[in-house]
Amino acid sequence: MAEFPKDFLWGASSSAFQIEGAWDEDGKGMSVADFNSFKRSDRQADTKTASDFYHHVEEDIALMAQLGMQIYRFSIAWTRIIPDGDGEVNEKGIAFYDRVINELLKYNIQPFVTLYHFDLPYALAQKYNGWEDRRCVYAFERYAKVCFEHYGDRVKYWQVINEQNLMIRVDERMNITEADPYTADRQRAQMDYHMFLAHALAVKACHEIIPDGKIGPAVSSTCTYPLTNKPEDVWAARMNDYYKTVYCLDMHYYGKYSGLYMRYLEERNIVPHMEAGDEEILQYGRPDYIALNYYRTLCASYLPADEEHPAGMRVYRGNEVDFDQYGTCRDEKNVNLQASEYGAQIDPMGLRIVLNDYYSRYHLPLLITENGLGMADTLTEDGKIHDDYRIDYLSQHIQACADAIKDGVELVGYSPWSFEDLLSSHQGFRKRYGFVYINREDMDCRDLRRIPKDSYYWYQNVIRTNGKEL
Repeated sequence: MAEFPKDFLWGASSSAFQIEGAWDEDGKGMSVADFNSFKRSDRQADTKTASDFYHHVEEDIALMAQLGMQIYRFSIAWTRIIPDGDGEVNEKGIAFYDRVINELLKYNIQPFVTLYHFDLPYALAQKYNGWEDRRCVYAFERYAKVCFEHYGDRVKYWQVINEQNLMIRVDERMNITEADPYTADRQRAQMDYHMFLAHALAVKACHEIIPDGKIGPAVSSTCTYPLTNKPEDVWAARMNDYYKTVYCLDMHYYGKYSGLYMRYLEERNIVPHMEAGDEEILQYGRPDYIALNYYRTLCASYLPADEEHPAGMRVYRGNEVDFDQYGTCRDEKNVNLQASEYGAQIDPMGLRIVLNDYYSRYHLPLLITENGLGMADTLTEDGKIHDDYRIDYLSQHIQACADAIKDGVELVGYSPWSFEDLLSSHQGFRKRYGFVYINREDMDCRDLRRIPKDSYYWYQNVIRTNGKEL
């Protein structure tokens, strides 16, 4: 039997671009996510409508209340608040999120707001190439302050940037178009550094404007196993975690790059431009908690460098987020794990390992803001969705959370991905994560009816029993 603290926060998550729709309604500007989805419309769903949360706020939040949710983690679209990123504030955008927040509070659901979830204003990509230019940092700081000032009387939990450590590896999301890997990595390092500055300035502003506010990052967590017990492979696995996740958490917590990460930047000759006073700014970035998104584990072997492939050089093979790094690690398949139909290896033990690892490193409260199983759910003739596979996945991962708590980890909440079906990064509505089915297909919005799945009623009981009945 799983045991959780009495004040444990049960919830679910989403992001603005993936659920809201109404992409240009009431003054909203275009985001990089919008632009990219239109560009590849031949293989992506109709993103202009998404799950149409914009026009179903009251209905969807009523379903959250019936589910028993105590917290709802969602993102604000920067382009609804400031359509061009650094110009006039859009009062209709302000009003929309007032409506969402007030509706949540009506049901005693805590709003947990992410400021930035992969949706940079496209105007800033055009003006500055986004995060490559330092002016984007101050545009984000201003946007964050607008949100804190308007919503800080009701929102106490804030998240700055969702998965910076993963986003920085996806060229399309960062507007990196350089074909030369070295030039792209130099650009990437500068963008990453600027996002660290933006994070720190947002944390500082939150603490000043909302004295009782709690703010932190959400990282895409990684747990990498060595392919063999060779010492080189063990090193490779640890470095794979370090270069994909731990370096980011270290910067947030300590306010500076470690010697290990500086060595990588120097060996590649891609140390970002830093200005006087940055060291002081970065010290403000220490979070109040760490949020983590967990889906799978990885496996690595040692990859030696050579004359053609110098130490630190990265090569992507087969996907956009996992890389080989010469002199360090090669991405491998773990033959000991089963995978979902979309290739994600299922490993609840990895979640327990990650929770223990991060808590032992930083001794900050942890909160899970994404964990879920994307599958091609089927709506039966009697209007139901039988997703036992999702129930099985989530129950094993919730048990891993309970085990980590018994290990001494201060885990304060579980907010899986996602409350309702939403746009998946590349599979549109073919790949579904939600507790609530949205009756639409990729290019056919149908009636957008909301249908609770079997997992909805199962999770309702998990919350009701505070995790005792899985």
